[in-house]
Amino acid sequence: MTAKRIRYGTAIWTGVIVLTASFLIAPYTRELFINTTASHPYIMGFVKFAILSIMGEFLAVRLVSGHWQMIGSILPKMFIWGLLGIAIVLMFALYTGGVDAASASGLLYTGYPGIRILRAFYISAFMNLTFGPVFMAVHRITDTWIDSRVSANTRPSLGEVVSSIDWAGFMKFVVGKTIPLFWIPAHTITFLLPDQFKVLFAASLSIVLGLILTMAKKK
Repeated sequence: MTAKRIRYGTAIWTGVIVLTASFLIAPYTRELFINTTASHPYIMGFVKFAILSIMGEFLAVRLVSGHWQMIGSILPKMFIWGLLGIAIVLMFALYTGGVDAASASGLLYTGYPGIRILRAFYISAFMNLTFGPVFMAVHRITDTWIDSRVSANTRPSLGEVVSSIDWAGFMKFVVGKTIPLFWIPAHTITFLLPDQFKVLFAASLSIVLGLILTMAKKK
């Protein structure tokens, strides 16, 4: 089934990003975003990843195919992204608390007070080397299952979906390259930022996440 092309895709995609950035930059709406995130972290995690990660998918398809086109089963994919966003919200808290507890117990050296880069690096490294591959593998499985239902109009079993995935390429590129070369450094920066900027920076990274995972799958 041929995907429907999107007219004025560049203008639409850029417009959505500009509107989102304006919302996050304007003092009143930024404060509203920060306060709502603090009050309802799971809901905001769901919304943030559902919207921004799918924007990354649109961009990836554009780069691979050469034109803007509609993503099949966009609502189920946004729902999956939202659930994964909820998981990321929880993992941020768990790994931050875990590193702080280990440091307080003398199990990790995080440097002198005021030097936070080791703490940020530990959180990022532990999270991306353990939860990261599982997170990305779950997305690959769910995304492949959704695409299989759309393209073949069938309901493949979990075993059929898993066996159809190029796990060697997944491990080589997604795990072997993007985690050490991008995600660990990027999230080290995330955990160095003040809380209000940490939220905004993490939101922007979800676009890159959708881009990377979709590019890897398309290739």
